[in-house]
Amino acid sequence: MLIIGVDDSGRGPVIGPMILAGVLIDEDTEEEFRKLGVKDSKALTARKREELEKEIKKRAIAYEVTITHPSEIDGRASVGLNLNKIEAIKSAEIINKLAKKAKSKEVNIVIDCPSTNREAWKNYLMKHIENKELPISCEHKADVNHIACSAASVIAKTKRDAEIAGLKKKIGKDFGSGYPSDPLTIEFLKKYFKEHQKDGIFRETWGTVANHKKEKAQKKIEDY
Repeated sequence: MLIIGVDDSGRGPVIGPMILAGVLIDEDTEEEFRKLGVKDSKALTARKREELEKEIKKRAIAYEVTITHPSEIDGRASVGLNLNKIEAIKSAEIINKLAKKAKSKEVNIVIDCPSTNREAWKNYLMKHIENKELPISCEHKADVNHIACSAASVIAKTKRDAEIAGLKKKIGKDFGSGYPSDPLTIEFLKKYFKEHQKDGIFRETWGTVANHKKEKAQKKIEDY
């Protein structure tokens, strides 16, 4: 039996991309990952994630990663595709590729579901799945409960960390984690939004950015 696990990293940030990853493994490799200490990426240190990522990529039958940049998130939002739908489309891309690499062997697929409405999200996902006969399970906390999803979460998180580090190097400034809950990120947004808007690092359809623009506009009116 082969297993495909899919998970994301970076759904909520106002800065940077969303990453999705998928791994294709067999049951023996699943047990190897368990012994290595593969678990949900949020329960691991950055150093441990990097160590495990190398082992996961080396031992998996195959893996796939998609990067969804802010421009794509904003562009799809402008035509009515919210983040859940974008993630369903990207998950389907990964599943379609990995299912082909399974070479018709029996495979189970588990996805860490981003939506509170699992059934509706799965129905939308299935519209983009090429092989409608594939057994797909969409679960909450799949990254905790299934080793294949844990492995996918490690790859996704490690890739996102690398992307964020690359952005910081490119613009020459530290904006923190990129999440709206991070004071350093919000301070960066307030000080440098206009300067770095052209760099395409911000998700401009996010409420955080909309609120910033509104505050700026209000201040101009008050100054006038």
